[in-house]
Amino acid sequence: MRAAVVLFTRNLRVHDHPALVQAVSEAHRVAPLFVLDDGILGTRFASPNRVAFLHESLRDLDAALRERGGRLVVRSGDVVTEAVRLAREVGAEGIFLSADVSGYAQAREARLARACEDERLGLHVLPGATVVPPGDVVPGGGDHFRVFTPYWRQWAQAERRAFLDPPARIELPDGLGPETTSFGVLATSNTFPELPRGGELAARERVRSWARSGLAAYGDRHDDLPGDATSRLSPYLHFGCLSPLELDVKLQGRPGVGTFLRQLCWRDFYHQLLSANPRITGEDYRSKGDEWVDDAEALERWKEGLTGYPIVDAGMRQLAREGWMHNRARLLTASFLVKDLGIDWRLGAQHFFALLVDGDVANNVGNWQWVAGTGTDTRPNRMFNPISQAKRFDPEGAYVRRYVPQLDGISGAAVHEPWKLGPLERQLLDYPEPIVDHAEAAAAFLR
Repeated sequence: MRAAVVLFTRNLRVHDHPALVQAVSEAHRVAPLFVLDDGILGTRFASPNRVAFLHESLRDLDAALRERGGRLVVRSGDVVTEAVRLAREVGAEGIFLSADVSGYAQAREARLARACEDERLGLHVLPGATVVPPGDVVPGGGDHFRVFTPYWRQWAQAERRAFLDPPARIELPDGLGPETTSFGVLATSNTFPELPRGGELAARERVRSWARSGLAAYGDRHDDLPGDATSRLSPYLHFGCLSPLELDVKLQGRPGVGTFLRQLCWRDFYHQLLSANPRITGEDYRSKGDEWVDDAEALERWKEGLTGYPIVDAGMRQLAREGWMHNRARLLTASFLVKDLGIDWRLGAQHFFALLVDGDVANNVGNWQWVAGTGTDTRPNRMFNPISQAKRFDPEGAYVRRYVPQLDGISGAAVHEPWKLGPLERQLLDYPEPIVDHAEAAAAFLR
């Protein structure tokens, strides 16, 4: 093969990149391409936080390619059109890319396949977004797993593909024309000040640091809200700055890794669920005929962290401040919206997706439907008690005081129930009364 195009999408790295490695192996010259997709940028799917993270990740990818003799070609427009156009310009005989699972990605791949057939180009779709490709772990007589535990058992035993080192050298094809790499269209100032740094270099630095200091205690501390002992790797996994397979392979056998690998498995589980059911981004996976409450004021108070339940408000304010939220807080805030307030899970998923740097379609929708009882939870009537959960996972109230400074003067676990303070103390608080009585909401939900 004289030349090939490698289309980067949600796989912004050079380590363990099967499409890149195979293209370099089979083609004499390779043109790495990223397309600023008109179908995503400028829509609600392109949050300022993710765009800023993407901006840094593309710069980092370009630098990594330049170290190996290449560079990243950046175009704007329709992904399929631009990929085929570049293939023509450089005389490529094939296009290589990584498989993805969303309905949008599947439709894009189908369009690209038709365009490549018309142009007599080879299309090579390779794995890389998950530890185990979605179709590799399936139940007997079915196309995908609907319950996590049996999936986990089979996933843990599934054969892994080999980890791939990055190409030592990338030769660019003739015909690229003058250098046009430009990321200016992605520059944005409307982001949160505490966003993580994007890119593969930052991802690998984070892995090394966390593996040394946080992995061993992960099993005991990953639900510790004030301890913030999670890996914080989710944005890097979402953008493919980090290979999930590399984490699975290289962390095996280390103390504490079992609980972390289970989280990687949950990620794969939701990817195979979305791959088989692209409609679940907007439809119930298992409809219960729920009648949701239409309460715009309650929804807004939840978004702003003004529900009067400190643990819920702390989670929502962390999201607004950092573009990220602790996973335990995600469960609590989501449960409160759909089961205490009775508001449609889709509205909560949209708000999360608008702010999260790690706004991954598969994980976001999968978790929201799990919490709402419309997804894969085998206990669909599960409801989290915000008070008992707060006392369990934030026993001294440090997490709440970190994000709800109005309650900073309340010491210990009393911060979780400010309505129990004396009348004078309550009057001095610049903090709302509870929007709903949890006990009454729980009874209504069960009815």
